[in-house]
Amino acid sequence: MGRFMIFLMVMVSLFWLLIPQLIYVIGWLGAKLIHGHLSWRPFAWASLMVLTLWWGLYLYGHYWGRFTHEVKRIEFVSRRVPQDYDGYKIVHISDLHLDGWRNHEKRLEEVVRTVNGMEPDLICFTGDLVSFDYRELVPFVPVLKQFHARDGVVSILGNHDYNPYLRNLDARKRSELVDTLVRMQREDLGWNLLLNEKLILHRGKDSLAVLGVENQSCGAHQIIRRGKLRETMEGTDDMMRILLSHDPSHWRAEVVGQTDIPLTLSGHTHAMQFRILGFTPSKWIYPECDGRYDEGDQTLYVNIGLGGTLPMRIGATPEITEIVLKTL
Repeated sequence: MGRFMIFLMVMVSLFWLLIPQLIYVIGWLGAKLIHGHLSWRPFAWASLMVLTLWWGLYLYGHYWGRFTHEVKRIEFVSRRVPQDYDGYKIVHISDLHLDGWRNHEKRLEEVVRTVNGMEPDLICFTGDLVSFDYRELVPFVPVLKQFHARDGVVSILGNHDYNPYLRNLDARKRSELVDTLVRMQREDLGWNLLLNEKLILHRGKDSLAVLGVENQSCGAHQIIRRGKLRETMEGTDDMMRILLSHDPSHWRAEVVGQTDIPLTLSGHTHAMQFRILGFTPSKWIYPECDGRYDEGDQTLYVNIGLGGTLPMRIGATPEITEIVLKTL
């Protein structure tokens, strides 16, 4: 556990420890005003119980919750799906954040086997391969290059892939790091990385356009805004289009109601790596943060990722999504 995580865990533990004590102090002052008495003992036990619960949840999320992935399956039914693409299977994965897989290579191999075993026509990765820079990718190249789909792997960059969280870097050095990650995805992994670009697929007499924009954050977290959607769409007017855009806030800001793109795939939120009884605090920041959203004949799917920025997941189970296209 790094120094930051130790600091974070201590601070969170203190928070949960002090909440019952703060309630006790308020109650004690109220009791004094009416010449009553309030025992401290129940609040001491409450602090201990809350602290124990928190550490239990953390240990569960660290050792088990963040590595036990699930497969979600949806059908996307639309008149825009070409006849020759009826039944076309897309496997959508996102947010690997490879620094969190260090010393857990076997777990990542399980993910690759699961995806390949689904026999996808196309694998779509919607960004945040790394948390800080390309060096996280180096030891995982042999594993990740084993992903296999009939039409290959198509990917985009997420906000972390641009290295914004590495301090004291000049623009030239930051650009070099991004360029290295781009080269490794394309050459070492053999992925089709799209940077405001499109991939045109052909099957029979029909075509399918996969659009990949650079990170375009339009919500609360606008650290990277490099997406050029209109430019990327050029030349695809007569095709079924699938958009890969890392940040789901982009869908509401520039896609839904402003284009006729029927299906957008995103990641980014991780559902804050915390979900209890269907609730995630990620909803307070991202209205579309977890799963499928439909508006008219346009759909957004937010995959909550396989990795994370913190080494724990509580309830927000790592996700592999199978999307089967169906025509009307």
